[in-house]
Amino acid sequence: QVQLVESGGGFVQAGGSLRLSCAASGYTFNKYAMGWFRRALGQQDREFVAAISYDSGTAFYQESVKGRFTISRDNVKNMVVLQMDDLSPMDSADYYCAADLRCTSQLSDCDPQFEYWGQGTLVTVSE
Repeated sequence: QVQLVESGGGFVQAGGSLRLSCAASGYTFNKYAMGWFRRALGQQDREFVAAISYDSGTAFYQESVKGRFTISRDNVKNMVVLQMDDLSPMDSADYYCAADLRCTSQLSDCDPQFEYWGQGTLVTVSE
Protein backbone atom coordinates (compact mmCIF):
# COMPACT_ATOMS: atom_id res chain seq x y z
CA GLN A 1 0.00 0.00 0.00
CA VAL A 2 1.02 3.63 -0.42
CA GLN A 3 3.22 4.85 2.41
CA LEU A 4 4.61 8.34 2.84
CA VAL A 5 6.99 9.03 5.71
CA GLU A 6 8.16 12.55 6.47
CA SER A 7 11.26 13.55 8.38
CA GLY A 8 13.35 16.63 9.03
CA GLY A 9 11.04 18.75 11.13
CA GLY A 10 12.27 20.51 14.22
CA PHE A 11 12.87 23.78 16.01
CA VAL A 12 14.61 26.70 14.31
CA GLN A 13 14.98 30.42 14.86
CA ALA A 14 13.50 32.95 12.47
CA GLY A 15 15.66 33.35 9.40
CA GLY A 16 16.93 29.80 9.65
CA SER A 17 16.47 26.80 7.36
CA LEU A 18 15.08 23.30 7.50
CA ARG A 19 15.00 20.50 4.97
CA LEU A 20 12.01 18.18 5.01
CA SER A 21 12.16 14.79 3.33
CA CYS A 22 9.44 12.35 2.39
CA ALA A 23 10.16 8.72 1.61
CA ALA A 24 7.53 7.09 -0.61
CA SER A 25 6.80 3.41 -1.11
CA GLY A 26 4.09 1.05 -2.30
CA TYR A 27 3.58 2.55 -5.76
CA THR A 28 5.50 3.65 -8.87
CA PHE A 29 6.84 6.91 -7.50
CA ASN A 30 8.23 8.33 -10.72
CA LYS A 31 4.84 8.42 -12.45
CA TYR A 32 2.90 10.77 -10.17
CA ALA A 33 2.79 14.27 -8.76
CA MET A 34 3.87 14.97 -5.18
CA GLY A 35 3.11 17.83 -2.84
CA TRP A 36 3.64 19.39 0.56
CA PHE A 37 0.89 20.83 2.72
CA ARG A 38 0.83 22.27 6.22
CA ARG A 39 -1.58 22.82 9.07
CA ALA A 40 -0.85 25.40 11.70
CA LEU A 41 -1.80 24.92 15.34
CA GLY A 42 -5.50 25.61 15.77
CA GLN A 43 -6.26 25.38 12.06
CA GLN A 44 -8.67 22.74 10.85
CA ASP A 45 -7.64 22.52 7.22
CA ARG A 46 -4.33 21.80 5.60
CA GLU A 47 -3.07 24.50 3.27
CA PHE A 48 -1.15 23.92 0.08
CA VAL A 49 2.56 24.72 0.21
CA ALA A 50 4.16 23.29 -2.94
CA ALA A 51 3.76 20.61 -5.59
CA ILE A 52 5.95 19.05 -8.24
CA SER A 53 5.14 17.04 -11.33
CA TYR A 54 6.25 13.45 -11.86
CA ASP A 55 9.32 14.50 -13.85
CA SER A 56 10.15 17.74 -11.98
CA GLY A 57 9.03 19.61 -15.10
CA THR A 58 6.69 21.92 -13.21
CA ALA A 59 6.43 23.13 -9.64
CA PHE A 60 3.78 25.25 -7.97
CA TYR A 61 4.16 27.22 -4.72
CA GLN A 62 1.88 29.03 -2.37
CA GLU A 63 2.51 32.74 -2.81
CA SER A 64 3.81 33.24 0.73
CA VAL A 65 6.64 30.71 0.29
CA LYS A 66 7.81 31.65 -3.20
CA GLY A 67 11.50 32.47 -3.22
CA ARG A 68 12.01 30.86 0.20
CA PHE A 69 10.92 27.22 -0.26
CA THR A 70 12.05 24.81 -2.96
CA ILE A 71 10.44 21.48 -3.74
CA SER A 72 12.45 18.77 -5.47
CA ARG A 73 12.29 15.04 -6.02
CA ASP A 74 14.64 12.13 -6.54
CA ASN A 75 12.97 9.47 -8.68
CA VAL A 76 15.76 7.01 -8.00
CA LYS A 77 15.52 7.25 -4.21
CA ASN A 78 11.71 7.70 -4.26
CA MET A 79 11.92 10.86 -2.20
CA VAL A 80 10.54 14.37 -2.31
CA VAL A 81 12.24 17.20 -0.46
CA LEU A 82 11.10 20.60 0.71
CA GLN A 83 13.98 22.98 1.34
CA MET A 84 12.77 25.83 3.54
CA ASP A 85 14.90 28.95 3.90
CA ASP A 86 14.37 32.28 5.63
CA LEU A 87 11.77 30.75 7.90
CA SER A 88 9.40 32.90 9.93
CA PRO A 89 7.14 32.08 12.87
CA MET A 90 4.24 32.14 10.40
CA ASP A 91 5.69 28.98 8.87
CA SER A 92 5.25 27.01 12.10
CA ALA A 93 2.98 24.05 11.39
CA ASP A 94 2.71 20.33 10.89
CA TYR A 95 3.98 19.63 7.38
CA TYR A 96 2.51 16.79 5.35
CA CYS A 97 3.78 15.01 2.27
CA ALA A 98 1.11 14.05 -0.24
CA ALA A 99 0.82 11.99 -3.40
CA ASP A 100 -1.63 12.24 -6.30
CA LEU A 101 -1.83 8.87 -8.04
CA ARG A 102 -3.91 10.29 -10.87
CA CYS A 103 -1.65 13.14 -12.00
CA THR A 104 0.80 11.75 -14.54
CA SER A 105 1.38 14.93 -16.53
CA GLN A 106 2.54 18.47 -15.87
CA LEU A 107 0.71 20.10 -12.96
CA SER A 108 -1.11 22.62 -15.12
CA ASP A 109 -2.63 19.78 -17.13
CA CYS A 110 -4.02 17.64 -14.35
CA ASP A 111 -5.35 19.83 -11.49
CA PRO A 112 -3.81 17.67 -8.74
CA GLN A 113 -6.10 16.20 -6.09
CA PHE A 114 -3.83 14.67 -3.47
CA GLU A 115 -5.39 11.64 -1.87
CA TYR A 116 -2.51 9.99 0.00
CA TRP A 117 -0.88 11.57 3.03
CA GLY A 118 1.98 11.06 5.42
CA GLN A 119 1.71 11.38 9.18
CA GLY A 120 3.28 14.83 9.28
CA THR A 121 6.39 16.41 10.75
CA LEU A 122 6.34 19.41 13.07
CA VAL A 123 8.16 22.62 12.23
CA THR A 124 8.46 25.27 14.92
CA VAL A 125 10.01 28.65 14.16
CA SER A 126 10.77 30.99 17.03
CA GLU A 127 11.14 34.78 16.93
